[in-house]
Amino acid sequence: MKKWHYALIVFLGGCCYGILSTFVKLAYSAGYSVTEVTGGQYLFGTLITWILVLFTKKKKVTRSQTLKLLLSGIPFGLTGAFYYQSLQTLNASLAIILLFQFVWIGTLFEVIFYKKKPTKGKLTSIIILLVGSVLAGGLITVGGIHLSWQGTIWGLLSALTFATFIFLSGSVGKDTPPLLKSALLSTGALLVVFLLFPPIYLFNLPVLVGVAPYGLLLGFFGVFLPPLLYSIGMPHIGPGLGTILTASELPVAISMSALVLDESVGLSRWIGVVLIFGGIVVGNVRHSKAKTNNLYVQERSNSHPI
Repeated sequence: MKKWHYALIVFLGGCCYGILSTFVKLAYSAGYSVTEVTGGQYLFGTLITWILVLFTKKKKVTRSQTLKLLLSGIPFGLTGAFYYQSLQTLNASLAIILLFQFVWIGTLFEVIFYKKKPTKGKLTSIIILLVGSVLAGGLITVGGIHLSWQGTIWGLLSALTFATFIFLSGSVGKDTPPLLKSALLSTGALLVVFLLFPPIYLFNLPVLVGVAPYGLLLGFFGVFLPPLLYSIGMPHIGPGLGTILTASELPVAISMSALVLDESVGLSRWIGVVLIFGGIVVGNVRHSKAKTNNLYVQERSNSHPI
């Protein structure tokens, strides 16, 4: 596949996360708790992944690789837990802005672990994305912002764990088949979620049956697809560009709220959505140009040896 194919795959992974908030709100309105919705999401998503693994060609994975992937799934599960905690004391607009800080944290990881300095184009893209997130999140139009230190810490932790998960998706288990890798990541996340949210509802059949439709939808778009898509695309584009592409989450969330939940979305929020997509395009185009220039320089140096 070409480079833009992998970029598109990661972009779609971010879009999947944007779908979740709508179904979570529908589940809450149906009377289900955070524990039931979160647990159902990871339970059904992990089951879907492992069922599909059974129908694929088997490949042996070492105990060391298995353990690394299970541990890499921990930040995947913690992201949801931390984000839900931030929502206990912050309004949704502010909480999602804090979560959105994963955009620059991913680039920071590249600097720390790969010693790769961000280009001017990437920095420009990040600035556009952050401005767009403030507008799209409705932070300017929401009156009376109440900032609590507990909610702020939980929100920033969710950004850190999400950026960590994206980073690990591209650096751990590169030789592991994407579907199996996704299954192991999801299993690690499920174990953490069950530890934080004990699955007592599993023994209550009416609740389990009732939450199942939401769990299947949330599990498919929130647990099965994103790790699979990131496992395919992230190793080829890197965590810096990966976090930029994953910013597609917020525009999709805003669009779904307007279309499905019939929520009022003002002009400033739509401008924010446009800015975020613009930031994604800028980051991807700049990245592609840099790659092309590097290849050109290499070809020139190979054709004219010193």
